[in-house]
Amino acid sequence: MKKTSKLGRSRRDFLKSAAATAAFAAVGGLARTARGQSNEPIKIGQPTILSGRVARLGESSRDGAQMAIDAFNAAGGLNGRKLQLVTRDSKGRPDEAARVVRELINTDKCQIILDSEASSAAFAVQEVIRQTGTLCMHACSETTSLTANPKIRAANAFRCARQDIHDSIAGGRYAAQFVKQQGFKRWMICSPDYAYGRDVSALFFHFLKESEPSVEVVSETWPKLFAPDYTENITKILQTKPQALYSALYGGDLVTFIDQGNLYGLFDQLTLFDPNMADYTTLEAVKKLPKGIHSGDRYLSTFPNTKANADWAAEYQKKFNVPPINWSWQNYVGMTFIIEAMKKTGSVDSKALSDAIRGMTIDSPFGVDGKITMRAEDQTIINYAIGWGVIIPNAPYLEDIKPADWNVILELEKDWKKKKGYI
Repeated sequence: MKKTSKLGRSRRDFLKSAAATAAFAAVGGLARTARGQSNEPIKIGQPTILSGRVARLGESSRDGAQMAIDAFNAAGGLNGRKLQLVTRDSKGRPDEAARVVRELINTDKCQIILDSEASSAAFAVQEVIRQTGTLCMHACSETTSLTANPKIRAANAFRCARQDIHDSIAGGRYAAQFVKQQGFKRWMICSPDYAYGRDVSALFFHFLKESEPSVEVVSETWPKLFAPDYTENITKILQTKPQALYSALYGGDLVTFIDQGNLYGLFDQLTLFDPNMADYTTLEAVKKLPKGIHSGDRYLSTFPNTKANADWAAEYQKKFNVPPINWSWQNYVGMTFIIEAMKKTGSVDSKALSDAIRGMTIDSPFGVDGKITMRAEDQTIINYAIGWGVIIPNAPYLEDIKPADWNVILELEKDWKKKKGYI
């Protein structure tokens, strides 16, 4: 038998010992890394508008999302991992929004995008997330084609905002009643000159004329988004002398338009229909509220008139010291869908979350029956509360509300999509 020297045996023992130590250290290192990763926050990137006249869009979007995130984190997060909202200002510019989203994904390492851009920039965000495959929840854009048009849709992109075709069906049928009652035949349009303004105005009159073919749009005027002065538009309206005016202006633009229109006595000479008037920020900012404005609900704590909605509004007011508005509830709902998908899958993988959100129904204070569904076929929400009424200067701000019938909305929407070749 061959003998082994003490020196040889010592060398082998040393090597075995060193290998074992290295393996143990590696396993320990991996365990420490795994523990470290499990405690890292899950980052949600939020491109939005935080400067200029429509900064309230970004502020309320951030607050609405944060409210849902705080509740989830307080309950322990996802297996101990907390959510972190990373918000960036795009100034509402499409090119800047695209750049910001890439930075949120590549530099800030955000795993999910909560897109809180207006429609002017949401389409740019859509193209970026189509390339990256990142889960995206559009929380503010209401332009129908973003989700209705199959050429624009993406499997990893969802919309938790109200949609202009839904508002337009409700608004067009509501307005038709007043045409019959008061003979409003001559109409004019004054809406912002970008995708949402053009889209929602065309849809409103499409469904108004379906119900009342005698309506005529005698003129149009299209102010630029964030226009500082509306004198030219107001002068054209006064010269045209319509009986009714449809406008899709919103937020600071709507406030400025009404304040300037009051100087010319514009609203004493016509009836205004605007889907965006019934929102606390707008109502409280207008210096002198004209009588008899017809509006769709944007967000009011009294519609739906339920305890759940009133309690949510009170909690938001207490937390942020301002009342919630339309963008608040939409971003809250968007985060709720994302959170519920995380709970269901135990994952932050974009595909897993997308599969879970598609067709999901959540409990919500803003649903007509306490629930909102993410429709699977086009990945947009339905069954949220929609109603039209007359603006009054004090709470509840919108009276004689006529709730929309979702059976009618879905039927007319389907017919319209078939005509457009979307289905």
